[in-house]
Amino acid sequence: MNDASFRKIAFLAVSRFVPPLSAIGAGLLLASCATSDLPRVSVADANAGLVQGYRIAGGDKLKVTVFDEPTLTGEFSVGLDGSLSLPLINAMQASGQTPGELSAKITSALAAGGYVLSPRVSVEVAQHRPFYILGEVNAPGEYPYIGDLTVEQAIAKAQGYSARANKSEVVLRRQGWAEGRKVRLGSTPLLIAPGDTITVQEAFF
Repeated sequence: MNDASFRKIAFLAVSRFVPPLSAIGAGLLLASCATSDLPRVSVADANAGLVQGYRIAGGDKLKVTVFDEPTLTGEFSVGLDGSLSLPLINAMQASGQTPGELSAKITSALAAGGYVLSPRVSVEVAQHRPFYILGEVNAPGEYPYIGDLTVEQAIAKAQGYSARANKSEVVLRRQGWAEGRKVRLGSTPLLIAPGDTITVQEAFF
């Protein structure tokens, strides 16, 4: 076998296992373009929706107290469809309401059914639905939500950034948003809500 034939065979063997540079470049381009068309919002805009009061959603666990009625008092889970089932009254939609609004709704249902005279009801969130953090963190996954959580605290729960992480922005997907949104991080803390999905992307240098 002459040198030319050997070099041809060696090239064909290697090319079976090593993708061409154009394919590698295309893969990187597709990865970077996957979120390039997402809308961008400021930290202030992302935080603004949270100051309007907490909205209940599927996965939350609520403490419902009917004063002087221990058999009607307890902790109840909101179904994934947003419904809440309580003793004596029909299942009702809880998703999208504040605890105060739901309290008034339960009070009206108890009074209308004649089950309790002058009912007084309190609703508190006993356990929030979890949040999720994905991408370039050391321990991605689902985590329990604790009140007044910031993105920095969320990343700390996931054992910090990976070595490849883009630390200047995240992709945030919030319940009620049709799609994820890019948020550039700065001096103002980005607040995280129950049910949020945070994606930390890879930095491209």
